[in-house]
Amino acid sequence: MQERITVDANVHFGKPCVAGTRIPVLNVLELVSEGLSFDDILQDYYPDLQVDDIRACIHYAMDVITAEDIHISEPA
Repeated sequence: MQERITVDANVHFGKPCVAGTRIPVLNVLELVSEGLSFDDILQDYYPDLQVDDIRACIHYAMDVITAEDIHISEPA
């Protein structure tokens, strides 16, 4: 799935996009979070994508969260 997401400093200021497009991962994730089905996303918003592209966006976000270090501070 990782080959479906690219980061290029010259495309959308280096934000991750679906490979071969200028479609930011965030835009796809926003549609998913709104409850749109994959079919609706493909038909109404991004007909050039495939279901695996949407899945790759979700996996990318999961990978970012998994790699993130979370620091919890103690209340004063």
